[in-house]
Amino acid sequence: MRPSVPREPSLLQALIPLLLLIALLVLGIALFADDAVYGASQIALLLAAGVAAIIGIRNGLSWADIQEAMAHGVSVSVGAILILLAVGALIGSWLLSGTVPTLIVYGLELLNPSYFYPAVCVICAITSLAIGSSWTTAGTVGVALIGIAQGMDMSVAATAGAVVSGAYFGDKLSPLSDTTNLAPAVSGAELFSHIRNLLWTTIPSLAIALAMFTVLGFVSGAADGELATKVDLPAILAARFDLGWYLLLPMLLVFGLAFARFPAYPTILIGALVGVVFAVVFQPDAVVALAGNAELSRPMALLAGAWTALFNGYSIETGNAVVDELLGGGGMSNMLNTVWLVICAMCFGAVMERTGLLERMIRSVLAMAHSARALIVSTLVTAFGTNVITADQYMSLVLPGKLYQTEYARRGLSPLNLSRALEDGGTITSPLVPWNTCAAFMAATLGVATLDYLPYAFFNLVNFGLAFVLAWLGVRVLPLETGAAPAPADAQPQPEIAPADAGDGAGRSAR
Repeated sequence: MRPSVPREPSLLQALIPLLLLIALLVLGIALFADDAVYGASQIALLLAAGVAAIIGIRNGLSWADIQEAMAHGVSVSVGAILILLAVGALIGSWLLSGTVPTLIVYGLELLNPSYFYPAVCVICAITSLAIGSSWTTAGTVGVALIGIAQGMDMSVAATAGAVVSGAYFGDKLSPLSDTTNLAPAVSGAELFSHIRNLLWTTIPSLAIALAMFTVLGFVSGAADGELATKVDLPAILAARFDLGWYLLLPMLLVFGLAFARFPAYPTILIGALVGVVFAVVFQPDAVVALAGNAELSRPMALLAGAWTALFNGYSIETGNAVVDELLGGGGMSNMLNTVWLVICAMCFGAVMERTGLLERMIRSVLAMAHSARALIVSTLVTAFGTNVITADQYMSLVLPGKLYQTEYARRGLSPLNLSRALEDGGTITSPLVPWNTCAAFMAATLGVATLDYLPYAFFNLVNFGLAFVLAWLGVRVLPLETGAAPAPADAQPQPEIAPADAGDGAGRSAR
């Protein structure tokens, strides 16, 4: 159990670090635009964490308490950091092995610019629903779809938005997803009842998102989709790689392990290692060329090239700058800036949580919820706010879930109301906050800045808005008793609950 803060912080104290962070992040974006994530955002997070630490010390905590909290915050992000590094290695090895180029060629043959964006969303939705992981979906199918988009001269920002939309549809609904299991667990709801209740906001949101992607495709499709014809991309790829269906086997292996609930980090790392084996077997000349050392014997050059793809990614010179950019990338080293962002964000969130500033803000929101409708709206806002402050998707489910669970029960509301609000406000919004671990992962993996793909993450935006509207209207407010009539939308609040323990989060084996 987290030790209590010696002196309860005021609401003003709780707001000061958050307002400072927002001001610094806005200033960083104004000064550096998309490059803000390459240092400016990290400085903003650490400065805000420092102000929160000063407030905590003023309220009776010691520096040792603050330092321990930051160490713990970073430690719980180690799983996410390892997955980030493994995905970097996987992208590099699959580019070198010909797996991604093969997917690009097949995609160019099968996909049409007019329906490309909705097709991307559906492909990622099915994949994520099957394997239960938005991160694995984005790091495998998503990367290939971004490559196809570049080859067709489609908008990579819109494509990334479609990837994120589909990936988080499955992440939210799949019984294999950790967030789908975590939300009902912290709320006291049953898993499959929770999934059925999610359909009320999730299915309409996906339908609306697909309609929006369809309109976007028809509007932009006539002007896009010409690059592959102009540069004869399939011919260039065929000249550089030995292409074939068998190069998709590493991807099928990753999907099989994910479906079998094998942990995410070893699953992706195994996929990366199998990728370099395929590269050595099927693309030996490309592997030797990547090594870039003519003095090495061929076996040693093959080893050096495969090793390079894992830590530094793949690069190629075809004489066409667009194709070179399309086929280059990956490697663990290209994920290090994102790791830096994650560490700084987790430090800020940990200090806010340990000093009691986060809980103070949440309890102020709870105190203003004077009806069942307002309570659900407050949960949505709190889950999103926790994503912003702690930069962690799991904390956006665990912390509000624990703090609100008793209040829902006291008001005679089913925990299904709480679990759905947590998913609608927490799971769905996590890839929309640039410094959140989920958004950092998506941006680094897909090569598109969060603020660039955010306007096109139609499913995530629509889902959050629809959940807010339904809650405000009192639609689908379930009573505590199974099978009874819905609770009145204006049910009055019960006495205020005692402070709840924020907990330490959940396991981070997969996302």
